[in-house]
Amino acid sequence: MKNLFRFILRFWFRFRSFNPDVLKAPGPVLLLPNHVSWLDWAFLYSVIDDDWKFVTSSTTANVSWVHKKIMLNRRTFPVDPASPYAAKRMAEFLSAGGRLVMFPEGRITQTGAMMKLYDGTGFLLHKTGAKVITCYLRNALRAPVVRHAGWTQWAPRVTAHFSHLVTPPKLTGISNSVARQKLTNWLRDTMLRQQFEVEMERGPTDLLSAIAEAASKQPGKVVLEDVTLQQLSYRRLMVGVELLAERWKQRPTLAEIQRVGVLLPNVNSMPVTVLSLWAIGKVPAILNFSAGIPVMLQCAQLAGLKQIITSRQFLDKAKLNLDLLTKAGIELIALEDVRLEIQPLRKLGALMKHALQCGAGFRQSAPDPSCLNHSAVILFTSGSEGVPKGVELTHGNLLANVRQVIAHMDVSDNERFFNAMPLFHSFGLTACTLFPLIRGLYTFLYPSPLHYRVVPAAVYDRNCTVMVGTNTFLNGYARKAHPFDFNSVKYLVAGAEKVQASTAEVWSRKFGVRLLEGYGATECSPAICLNNRLDPKFGSVGKFVPGMEWKLESTDGITEGGRLFVRGPNVMKGYLNQDANAKFLELGGWYDTGDIARVDEDGFVFLLGRLKRFAKVSGEMISLTAVEDSLAGAFPQHGNRCEIAVIAVPDTDKGERLIAISNEPKLTLEEIRHAVREKGLNNLCIPRELRVLREIPKLGTGKINHRGLLELFRASEKPPATPT
Repeated sequence: MKNLFRFILRFWFRFRSFNPDVLKAPGPVLLLPNHVSWLDWAFLYSVIDDDWKFVTSSTTANVSWVHKKIMLNRRTFPVDPASPYAAKRMAEFLSAGGRLVMFPEGRITQTGAMMKLYDGTGFLLHKTGAKVITCYLRNALRAPVVRHAGWTQWAPRVTAHFSHLVTPPKLTGISNSVARQKLTNWLRDTMLRQQFEVEMERGPTDLLSAIAEAASKQPGKVVLEDVTLQQLSYRRLMVGVELLAERWKQRPTLAEIQRVGVLLPNVNSMPVTVLSLWAIGKVPAILNFSAGIPVMLQCAQLAGLKQIITSRQFLDKAKLNLDLLTKAGIELIALEDVRLEIQPLRKLGALMKHALQCGAGFRQSAPDPSCLNHSAVILFTSGSEGVPKGVELTHGNLLANVRQVIAHMDVSDNERFFNAMPLFHSFGLTACTLFPLIRGLYTFLYPSPLHYRVVPAAVYDRNCTVMVGTNTFLNGYARKAHPFDFNSVKYLVAGAEKVQASTAEVWSRKFGVRLLEGYGATECSPAICLNNRLDPKFGSVGKFVPGMEWKLESTDGITEGGRLFVRGPNVMKGYLNQDANAKFLELGGWYDTGDIARVDEDGFVFLLGRLKRFAKVSGEMISLTAVEDSLAGAFPQHGNRCEIAVIAVPDTDKGERLIAISNEPKLTLEEIRHAVREKGLNNLCIPRELRVLREIPKLGTGKINHRGLLELFRASEKPPATPT
């Protein structure tokens, strides 16, 4: 019978198993796989020995004669899930040296991702000390017999990946209930890390191949749409990439240099252009058009750019005069001109080619590990605290981060992304564009996150389920939106700046949407930590994504937490700036985030502020971020547009003093003092002055431009020039 199963599975699903020798390990041992289809038991049955027993539900077995035949036999271990003695029976079997196969999710996934794990598994690990083998059934969720509402195939290639024999951590000095919850969380983290590692090992090793692979599965699916209402299916996307790539090859100036500048807004032509450059082995350097022309020139020169791909229509609408760049010898290539060079017959030929096999020319025949180290994109840091740095990210960095988030978030095949975050921001590029393209999801591209009235209406009109933004942008949408505008939103992810409690509260009360805060850096592609719906903790930025290492180093004057360093496959190749890159290389792969953080016993990360945003007042370190948080939303009497930023300036008596800067002219210093004390902060945290600006300066990413604020303050403090 087992040989027959093996033959059928190998013929139908080309089934293979990896590291099956671990299944010879003696009991007590638990085999714990993910549960994605009705055939999962068959895949496992074909490779395990006869003494392994599958844990099944005796109540489910009585539903029908077929269920009973499959679930009640000598190869199963039936239990009543409602009985308090079920776990005891399994514990006794394991303690006697038994070997059990158990699906810790307790049910077949209905999202396609891992669902919650029942803590009964943690109880067994705690009570029996059994060893663990985790199993990742890759592509089984695409089998024709599943429960999720996503797409399936008649004969997907399925593989089973067995981990090495793992010993769960020994927990002492805590109650049984706490121990089983901790072990359940440990098991979940272990299974997600295995999923990530297998995908990195077995999946495509460059971004274009990964997108082309997704395109081959659903060529007709619409995956991109922009404000022109132009929709791109995977097939049309791949056609556009091929046609543009051909035109780039015809330009001798592009062949001479590796990096090519890209200056475009969030429209369909932006991702098509980036993918077409990858198709000819070029590295796009995406410029921040909100940074100003001098900064753009500085970034272009840092990256050694000779050409920038842009659009005359965009330059006209954005009122960008790039004479400074052209005078510096940089050639501007307008997409309007390139499109005119493409002959109609060539378009038809490319369309017919991709109609037969979408993306075939861009897919790898086999994963090439060397591709992971090839440079993929140059991004530039926001420059909120200094000159922007050029960050070189590889295909491996970006693919790793996408797969880390795929493992961490329970995203289904039917999600619809809304992306107003510009692609020059790593959040907008990786999380909001590459993630859905690789995962096979629809994305609506919107050109500006600052249209506070229009964005909510667009989310509502497109029934988007996934939305991302910064604290600043989300506050703007909340002020202007109708309570029903975000009715379809299932995932609201915030990052790039600290999320204020008042922001989370208004989204919960007004729209009924739970805000999930994350944390990242351009240098980390960007996601480092992320809350999810399965295991959120308000106030934290979530747990580290799979595959990340971390450490905290003590810092003088900081009594809580430490300076956060991280290392992982998503950490950049390096900086273009020589001095910054030399410091990065000295750390041996570790990235210094510059943030002060603490990590609790459950692995949740709490940010306490940036090291550069601490002031030393009377010998005590004060977090400017904490002071800003205490003032956020504290003045409802002044309306919800009231914003406050805090900077520190030198002081002859106390070392430094705090200055509050607001856009609300009616706000008083006494109100600020009262709000700070109400939050329990000491007197050293109280700003000594209040300045009023018509508008708080922001970066293109929505962050407060603290560097710009400090320069404005210093300029206002300068004495008038003496007449000559």
